[in-house]
Amino acid sequence: MRTLCSSTLIGEAFLLLFAACVAMRLSSVSTATVWIVSGIAMALCLALCGMINRPGAVQIGWALQIGLIATGFVLPTMFGLGVVFAGLWWCSVHYGRKVDTFKAARAAAEAQAAAA
Repeated sequence: MRTLCSSTLIGEAFLLLFAACVAMRLSSVSTATVWIVSGIAMALCLALCGMINRPGAVQIGWALQIGLIATGFVLPTMFGLGVVFAGLWWCSVHYGRKVDTFKAARAAAEAQAAAA
């Protein structure tokens, strides 16, 4: 799960950088505001990469995705990106947990077979 979620967050951080460049040209929001909001979101993405296995990290990731969708009210492009990355986040969490469960069951079966 850590690998999938971290990959999603790093991709999201890079896309936020490019989206900030586009937002400066397309929106009526000041350049400073665009960079401050984008910088905070990018920093949160990168910080969250190291916290994936800690309690509450998945919930913080969901809050980040919802926050990005909410920025779509200011810049419609961000709404689309937010929805796409919310879907990627769901896939990362869902399939990451399945893979982790499978690996744990396989390791337990191998340990039981080795003990017998």
